[in-house]
Amino acid sequence: MDAYEYSEMLKNLTAKMDNITNIVKPDTLRARLGEIETMQQDPAFWSDAENAGKVSQEKTRLERILSVYDAAYDALSDAQEYFDLARSERDDETLEMLYDDAASLDEHIKALEVQMMLSGEHDSANAIVTIHPGAGGTESQDWASMLYRMYLRWAERHGFKVETLDYQPGDEAGIKDASFIIKGENAYGYLKVENGIHRLVRISPFDSNAKRHTSFTSVMVSPEIDDDIDIEIEDKDIRIDTYRASGAGGQHVNKTESAIRITHEPTGIVVQCQNDRSQHKNKAAAMKMLKSRLYEYEMAKKQAEIDGVEKSDIGWGHQIRSYVLQPYQQVKDTRSSQPFSNVDAILDGDLDKLIEGVLIAQTK
Repeated sequence: MDAYEYSEMLKNLTAKMDNITNIVKPDTLRARLGEIETMQQDPAFWSDAENAGKVSQEKTRLERILSVYDAAYDALSDAQEYFDLARSERDDETLEMLYDDAASLDEHIKALEVQMMLSGEHDSANAIVTIHPGAGGTESQDWASMLYRMYLRWAERHGFKVETLDYQPGDEAGIKDASFIIKGENAYGYLKVENGIHRLVRISPFDSNAKRHTSFTSVMVSPEIDDDIDIEIEDKDIRIDTYRASGAGGQHVNKTESAIRITHEPTGIVVQCQNDRSQHKNKAAAMKMLKSRLYEYEMAKKQAEIDGVEKSDIGWGHQIRSYVLQPYQQVKDTRSSQPFSNVDAILDGDLDKLIEGVLIAQTK
C-alpha cells in the first residue's frame, strides 16, 4: 500500500463512518443514556421490577453500541491525523506503521457496521434453531447433519452453550430433524440470517456411481422470546402428540412416552421436544419453541408482504446459500453475492465473515 491507496481508503472509511453516524445518532443515544441514569437514581424506579429490567437492558444495549462506535470513530480520527502529519513531515516510519495497521482500521469500521445490525429488539436473545432435510432422501439427511455440526462448531468457537431439544436420527445416515437452543450474547442477531434453504452440491458418498447430487435442507431460526411477550395460542389450534424419545441406547432410551410433538394447525408449524425424561418439562419447552416460531412466522409474513414474495418450498430456486464441493469448492450467499473458497473451514463453523457479509449487505 502507498500513500495514494491509503488516502483513498481513508476517504471510503470516512464516508462509511458519516453514513453510520447518521444512522446511529450517537448524540441521541447519549441523551437517552442520560435520561436512563436519571431514572435509575430515583428509588421509585426500582419498584417496578419488570420495567426496570427492560430499561436496564436498553441501557446495556446503548452502551454497547456507543462503545463500538467511539472505538471506530477514534481509530479513524487518529489515523487521519497521523497520516496528515506524517506526510507533511515526510515521516516514512509512521506511514509504514499506518499502512500495516490499515486492515485493523478497516475491521474497526466493519465491527461497527455489524454492531448496527445487532441492535434489533431480539438480536441479543438466544437462538432456537431447527434443521429439517428437504428433497433428496438419505443424501439430504446427511446434509442436514453436516449443517447441525456446523452450527455446533460455530457455537463452540464463540463459547456459547447449546441445549438440544430434539434430535431424530436418519434411517441410514444423517438426521430427520434437530432442534436446539444456542445460548449466548447476540446468538439470534447473528444466526437470523441463516433462516432459509441451504443447498449442497457434491459427489454423493451414497452413490456407487459417484454421481454429483444436489441436496436441500431448511434452517429455521427464531429468538428465544421472553415470557412477557404475549403470543396467544388457543387450545383448539394445536394438536399435541406424545411418543417415545429416541436415542442411541442405554440411559438415552426412554421407556415412557415423554417426548412431545405440537402441531399448530392454522400455520402448519410443528415443534417437538424429547430432551427431558419429564413429559411436563418437554411440553413446556415445546410450547416455548412454538411461541418463538410463531413470533418469527409473523415477522417473516409481514416482511414477505412488504417484499411481495410467498413462502418457499424446500427445493430448487429457493435457497439462500449454495455450498458447492464439486466440481469446484465455493460457498456463496445469494444476499451478499460474496464467494468464499474456504468451504471446509465454513463447514467447521467458521461462519462469521460469511454472516457479517450478509448482515452488511442487508442494510444497503
